[in-house]
Amino acid sequence: MTDKPSFQDRLVGAGFGAGWAIVPRLPERLTAGAFQAVADRLWRRRGGSVRRLETNLARVKGASPDDPAIRELSRAGMRSYFRYFHEIFRLPSMPADEIVSRMHVTGDQQIYDNLARGRGVVLALPHMGNWDQAGAWFAATGHPFTTVAERLRPESLFHRYTAFREGLGMEVLPLTGGDGHTFGTLAQRLRAGGTVALPAERDLTAKGVEVQFFGSATRMPAGPALLAVHTGAALIPAILYFQGSDWGLQFHEEIAVPSEGTRKERAAAVTQDLATVFEKGIAEHPEDWHMLQRLWLDDLEPRR
Repeated sequence: MTDKPSFQDRLVGAGFGAGWAIVPRLPERLTAGAFQAVADRLWRRRGGSVRRLETNLARVKGASPDDPAIRELSRAGMRSYFRYFHEIFRLPSMPADEIVSRMHVTGDQQIYDNLARGRGVVLALPHMGNWDQAGAWFAATGHPFTTVAERLRPESLFHRYTAFREGLGMEVLPLTGGDGHTFGTLAQRLRAGGTVALPAERDLTAKGVEVQFFGSATRMPAGPALLAVHTGAALIPAILYFQGSDWGLQFHEEIAVPSEGTRKERAAAVTQDLATVFEKGIAEHPEDWHMLQRLWLDDLEPRR
């Protein structure tokens, strides 16, 4: 049985519904200014999410969370985060040619080469920039793909997000609460020469692979590496960021799967290589890394 949504859950769901219904009907400059004003207000209040963002950014920069430069970087981070929300509300009404022309992409030829040979591709990305915009670009260029979505609360919000992403051309599978065959479905898509795109730097299962990330231990999802190991698909990291009023998307070289070791050992080595690529991309665009949650193991609260 699904828990009855709280008043706050219902309010969040209604807010997102209103965003998709109202924001595209208003002048973009007006709505962009409003979202930035909300970001600045929350930044000034320095609530728990902002302080967590600053702690995470301090890890990236090798600085103290109290460093004034980190405080300033967190303001840019909050503005980037709220820019993402502003853009997703406008995205369904954005013409496909605008989505394509404003996305500045490097390294994508390796994707097309693999797909042309019938080899599946796993795109692994951190929570950066506007990943939905990047997905819309990929679908608009004739490349539908499959992804996995965290089951949000309230349930109505999860369904709204799923419908939004499916409307952009994605196939969306639930991380939890589905038919229990999500990994098998992803593997099937890859063996058929398709593309799978997965967020890959935050483990939501507590069963991820432990890696070193900016000098400390964290866990990252095993899924992208295991899919590459199981299916032979190409694992390609993607870094997303905002480039002025447009968007940047950089595909790094394929991460090679070791030929020796158990599947678990090979998946662990691949995940560490993936973390190293993410380090580089996040360090180059720290303000566009939207990590407002605990990530490193020594920051996590003990489980009861």
